[in-house]
Amino acid sequence: MNGTAHISVSYNNIIIAISDLKGNIIAWSSAGGLGFKGARKSTPYAANMVAKNCVEKAKKYNLTNIKITVKGIGPGRESAVRGLAGTGLNIISIIDETPVAHNGVRKLKPRRV
Repeated sequence: MNGTAHISVSYNNIIIAISDLKGNIIAWSSAGGLGFKGARKSTPYAANMVAKNCVEKAKKYNLTNIKITVKGIGPGRESAVRGLAGTGLNIISIIDETPVAHNGVRKLKPRRV
């Protein structure tokens, strides 16, 4: 069975959700849900553990091939992808969906003291 792993990485937490081809979530896991608290949630070790836990849940559905989409920037970004690669699943593609601002709101005026 084919699926997609959606990795959401921030400076505060790491969330991985695995869905089937229709978009239904099969398994998900987060660093906070595994017992990591505070600054430890965004570490590369936590990302690796989240990836392994999520794939463990998804293997009940005979998942073999996987596409990976990564969103956000943070310390555990590469470790999450490596954690998914080390579980024995065939990786079809890795896509970076990190949102990039094209300008945005106006900057604050400098503070005068």
